[in-house]
Amino acid sequence: MQAFASVKGDLRQIQLFHTDRGSEFKNLTIDEIINTFKIKRSLSMKGCPYDNAVAEATFKLIKAEFVRNRKFESLAQLRQELSTYVKWFNEARIHSTLGYLSPLAYKEVALKKSV
Repeated sequence: MQAFASVKGDLRQIQLFHTDRGSEFKNLTIDEIINTFKIKRSLSMKGCPYDNAVAEATFKLIKAEFVRNRKFESLAQLRQELSTYVKWFNEARIHSTLGYLSPLAYKEVALKKSV
């Protein structure tokens, strides 16, 4: 619920919510949120970790770049520093798979090409 509440944009603009089949994603709260905002649920295939490869690669980077050897004094500190990291990750960090652009720059280039 906190993740959905932290979304800065209009939840009605989200078309797809993709998760693995973990029990943390099978609950009434998530079902109510995605139904209320007419978000389509996408589940990875049972026993197929490749469906979640992008998410797993991202988690690996977060663990290596942000979490490793860190100790946070409070949940508030973790939230604030994670928010700063995610902003940097999306707006400034270059990704080789995106042609050495940040995700935001890559999206902007893709949008210009589609016009």
